[in-house]
Amino acid sequence: MSALYGSVLCRTLALMLPLELCKLFGSLSPGDLATLKSVANELPIPGGSEIFKEGDAGDALYAIAAGTVQISGVVAQGERQVFSRLPEGEVFGEMAVIDNQPRSATAVAEVDTVVYRIPREAMLSMLERSPQFSFSMMREITQRLREFNRQYLRRVIQAERMALVGRFASSIVHDLKNPLTIIGMAADHACEPNTSAEARKLAQTRIRKQVDRISTMLSDILEFTRGTNAQPALAVLDYAEFAQPVIDDIAKEIEPKGVVIEMAAPPPPVRVSIHPRRLSRVFYNLMFNAVDEMPEGGRIKLHFRITSSELITEFEDSGHGIAPEMLDKLFEAFATYGKTRGTGLGLSIAQRIVQEHQGRIYARNVPGSGALFGFTLPLTAAN
Repeated sequence: MSALYGSVLCRTLALMLPLELCKLFGSLSPGDLATLKSVANELPIPGGSEIFKEGDAGDALYAIAAGTVQISGVVAQGERQVFSRLPEGEVFGEMAVIDNQPRSATAVAEVDTVVYRIPREAMLSMLERSPQFSFSMMREITQRLREFNRQYLRRVIQAERMALVGRFASSIVHDLKNPLTIIGMAADHACEPNTSAEARKLAQTRIRKQVDRISTMLSDILEFTRGTNAQPALAVLDYAEFAQPVIDDIAKEIEPKGVVIEMAAPPPPVRVSIHPRRLSRVFYNLMFNAVDEMPEGGRIKLHFRITSSELITEFEDSGHGIAPEMLDKLFEAFATYGKTRGTGLGLSIAQRIVQEHQGRIYARNVPGSGALFGFTLPLTAAN
């Protein structure tokens, strides 16, 4: 032992808390306390040294006479997490003593520390003899578990928040990829020296349309996550005049992905109350959801039907259909299955927009084909 360490150890020993002042042992009778002192060993532990580690036998309880002890454990992905830092007077290692299981955490002296080591057999004998001591031990374990649960929940919530931020970032990057690609291509074309004035004007229009689309995407996500219930102003418009340009724009975007749009008939020229910007988002969300399910390419069939009271728009894809695990929770926020990207908000946002239009949205599998998503809009009295 070095002279310097010996000097530090002497000072630590001089400041030791008597065993009877450790909070767990304050209720012991003089006789039980004398018995406890006779079996307790004083152990000086250099700072940074392990007292025990995960997997060690739970053969003793420890009380801190001087110094500080850090309790830690390995959590998800092999990361070591500090659960608590215990000052003098605290006890630790009680769980393994009670259940006679290997240690589930590691105890390390943060600074030069002295502990009382009390063998398991002595602790069990005392618990059997003293109801008051048993109650004190139960209260100590309960408080420790409460504190552990509080810290664990806080860390889980923090981890979930960080994971959600990552999913949002991934989804936003994924959703922005197509409009940013179009913006880049239009800008490159507009800047070519031989581009005509008419072509430059067309490129400018395409860029503006994609910028508006990006703004709409971000606004939809922000509105959804903030939980606002503002009702958009609806206007009575011709559905064909609204839907056909949206479908044409989407068709151009998904063509490079090997996905084509088929329509048995064009959108019907009926009057409906809609918010064009919001409702176009439903088309994008439902159709790009289908595109994501057809990475090797495929087709999307559009069906339009009119009943006595509503207009029905349906999107049928040639993918693999809806997973059974998702059928009952397709439109729940953050619900995803088998996707490496996305927040699970696309269908939830589509549902909210359709509900704003006093319509309904639904989905099912089509035998021998893929999935079918549809939504309805009420017809106006002008039809």
